Amino acid sequence: MSAGPIRVVLVDDDPWVRAGLGLVLRGALQLEIVGEAGDGGEGLEVITRTHPDVVLMDIRMPRMDGLTATQRLSEQPDPPKVIVLTTFDADDHVVRALAQGASGFLLKDTSAAMIVEAIQKVAAGEPMLSPSVTAQLIRRVVDAQSTGVNAERARTAAARLGQLSDRERDVAVAVGQGKSNAEIAGDLFMSLPTVKAHVSHIFVKLDVTNRVQIAICVHEAGLAWS
Repeated sequence: MSAGPIRVVLVDDDPWVRAGLGLVLRGALQLEIVGEAGDGGEGLEVITRTHPDVVLMDIRMPRMDGLTATQRLSEQPDPPKVIVLTTFDADDHVVRALAQGASGFLLKDTSAAMIVEAIQKVAAGEPMLSPSVTAQLIRRVVDAQSTGVNAERARTAAARLGQLSDRERDVAVAVGQGKSNAEIAGDLFMSLPTVKAHVSHIFVKLDVTNRVQIAICVHEAGLAWS
């Protein structure tokens, strides 16, 4: 992220939503709106041109939806952080977007202060999902993938977790249980900065971008409640 204001792109097919978000975000000195788009395809073009730090991405849009655009962004080198926008708490599309690399989600009626705070957190690489929401999303993703994890996927997940140190694995399992960094620190007798460092290392080793993806790997390996 650049040293100046956090660069933001808004992608939503409703011009009134974009206008409302624009009013909110332009009032925050630490943020700068560098582009807007009305669908995912146009959004990808704007993002490529403006190189934002964070994208607020609607899910349901014509031509290219936000889910497809988020997936394509995740395949690019050094993509921006994506926060998906929804009118429903943890709907199926949001769950899929998070599983594919989005950094979090916001309800469209979220307060101005919370939107600004969420953008700042995501830009800084911090999780913005509460533990209860994380746990809900994990359950829904795993249930949607299958009623039972097959042996091949379990082996793959176990092999990925095998890259972690013992303490990183302990932290990953705790993330899989939906615990916050503070709860992990207390349970594992670590300092909060140490937990954050372990989570960052897990992101790199597992090649994931959010805690939900860590938790899915832990669940698939059968370790979530070990």
